[in-house]
Amino acid sequence: MDRLDAMRVFARIVEQKSFTAAARDLGLPASTVTDAVKQLERRLGVRLLQRTTRHVSPTLDGEAYYQRCLRIIDEIEEAEGAFSGAQPSGILRVEMHGGIARRIVLPGLPRFFARYPGIELHLSEGDRFVDPVREGFDCVLRVGTLQDSDLVARRLALLEEVTAAAPDYIARFGLPQRWDRLSGHRMIGFRSSATGGVLPLEFMVDGTPKTAMLPMALAVNGADSYRAAARLGLGLIQVPRYALEEDFARGALVPVLEDTPPSPTPVSLLYPQGRQLSPRLRVFIDWVAREFVAQAR
Repeated sequence: MDRLDAMRVFARIVEQKSFTAAARDLGLPASTVTDAVKQLERRLGVRLLQRTTRHVSPTLDGEAYYQRCLRIIDEIEEAEGAFSGAQPSGILRVEMHGGIARRIVLPGLPRFFARYPGIELHLSEGDRFVDPVREGFDCVLRVGTLQDSDLVARRLALLEEVTAAAPDYIARFGLPQRWDRLSGHRMIGFRSSATGGVLPLEFMVDGTPKTAMLPMALAVNGADSYRAAARLGLGLIQVPRYALEEDFARGALVPVLEDTPPSPTPVSLLYPQGRQLSPRLRVFIDWVAREFVAQAR
């Protein structure tokens, strides 16, 4: 087995956390996969993998080598694809918020895979800062205002935001009439993943953003818990309108203060600069941009 094939074997073991699963995916005997790793470790003079009875994980050296393997394999596949005219193929590693994944990206994936059957998408859900270069992602999708970074950012959409409350909340506290007359009302706090602080409610008034902090009995840092708490009548919330369409349709929540909505929230796709986009990343970026135009209204 040559070095490139050995790199592919090693990368697949890391991704599957299993020698057996990697061998099955690659159509190789388990003994061949084991021997390939032994030869790599012997040649490099370091231990690449930690093996237990339950799973396999990379050592620190193994994680560093894995990231380099990914870059080398990607560059070779890109170079070969450019000359062969082949369809984009290979593994695409994407990180995004779970709500975005479930409500916008996943529903369209059958069409994406029908068009690009050679692409294997590895989707990671999260809402923290991710370094694509260090952590091996091809791109990340982020909701909200971006911090300065060395990443290239492509704006995909502006999500319409809405203030909402449950009918039970309105029955107890009344229907909010104006953003600046919310005495006696309460909100559900949402903690920023960037600062850890609770975000105030925001209202656009004649093109100018205004904020209000209300009393709260609960603060959360997860979008699902935020919406669930609102359905229980625990306070006002502000989220992208698309995330509440089902709640509005069945009457679990109702929009309020619609004449002064929160400012729209940007969604951006980020990827490392100074690197040629692989064909699979290029077609994914174009596809997901179209999905946002079609679905995230």
